[in-house]
Amino acid sequence: MRSSWITRVTATAGTVFALVPHAFGQTQAIAAPEVVSSNSGALHVERLATLEFPWGMELLPDGRLLLTEKPGRLRIWANGALSEPVRGVPEVVYRGTSSEQGGLLDVAIDPDFARNRLVYLSYVEAAEQQPPSIGAIDDFRFGELDLTDDVLRGGAVARGRLVGDELRDVEVIWRQVPKTVGRGHFGHRLLFARDGSLFITSGDRMQFAPAQDLGSNLGKVVRIRPDGSIPEDNPFVGKDGARGDVWSYGHRNVLSAAIDPSSGRLWALEMGPLGGDELNLVEPGRNYGWPLVSNGDHYTRPSISSAHTLIPGHGTSEAYRAPIRSFTPVISPSGAVFYTGALFPQWRGDLLVGGLSSQALIRLVLHGERVALEERIDMKRRIRDVIQTPDGALLVIVDAEKGDLLRLTPAGAPSRQSPR
Repeated sequence: MRSSWITRVTATAGTVFALVPHAFGQTQAIAAPEVVSSNSGALHVERLATLEFPWGMELLPDGRLLLTEKPGRLRIWANGALSEPVRGVPEVVYRGTSSEQGGLLDVAIDPDFARNRLVYLSYVEAAEQQPPSIGAIDDFRFGELDLTDDVLRGGAVARGRLVGDELRDVEVIWRQVPKTVGRGHFGHRLLFARDGSLFITSGDRMQFAPAQDLGSNLGKVVRIRPDGSIPEDNPFVGKDGARGDVWSYGHRNVLSAAIDPSSGRLWALEMGPLGGDELNLVEPGRNYGWPLVSNGDHYTRPSISSAHTLIPGHGTSEAYRAPIRSFTPVISPSGAVFYTGALFPQWRGDLLVGGLSSQALIRLVLHGERVALEERIDMKRRIRDVIQTPDGALLVIVDAEKGDLLRLTPAGAPSRQSPR
């Protein structure tokens, strides 16, 4: 049941610049630790490295950090230095524009990484053959764009063994079906569940209808085994006209998801259309309503289009699982983690979410299936992903052409130049 009791706190940040040694030995001007306000006290924000449109990150057991860049590079950050690109990464489709949602996206490691060295990557690939006509996108924002130079494409997930600075024995274990045109809504967060199965968030590719089509894995949360096979207990296994990899459906574009370590339940945040971002508790076989219901609105609003139609809101039909919380104005969620560390004891058990358009780190205090408190920590940057380090610090990456890797600690905590 959704709660109407929500408290919001907004914080601010300030910056001081200084000359410090670069990780590779040169001296350059960078921001000294910023002081960011939060409801729990001041935070220090340290810049550790700068990448080109970073998207996902994952800590290795030895403390090194894997980072993806949308143009197609996987890098390793360790001991104050950013590596050269790891070899063996699959070829990606990426246009190189600030609005591009394709390229190399999330990264995860196998639960048994210490033994098998397996790394999983989500990315966008082109179709092997282009059709004579690629059609159009049923989205007002793209209605006046010429898409004849676009490619039929879709998301894929591959895995390979990390040996030194190379991925070996790379194999594709999952693909979005069907491939289609569109410049976004790939989704593609990767999360391993307690039982070792792999969740993949799969966006609707700006095509609306596939989210309700069980014969497609677009607009879905998908569950597979690490080798790409289908678990027998998935909700639609063996059902006519349905894909066995589908776990839940009726999603728009899920870029933020985390598994609650205390319960094992999957929570996901997806971007709404014009308003109506959602926090959902993802359960097997459930329909989350897109595009049939939403707390947002179509982009064909009356001020710019005579073809405007309203989307019925959540609650108008019991057939669809309503969000735990919806956000208007939107937060544009991307990346999430349940905090379990000791550096921020007031946050233990809370869901921390990266915000793109909100340029914030959003803290959600959950009581059962309701949000009891919401705090927006103003980062003045588009936050693409957030993870926790073993010492309880937070690492966030910034969505920008020169996107920083940042470390957040309570003011007064020791400064460190590496996640290790």
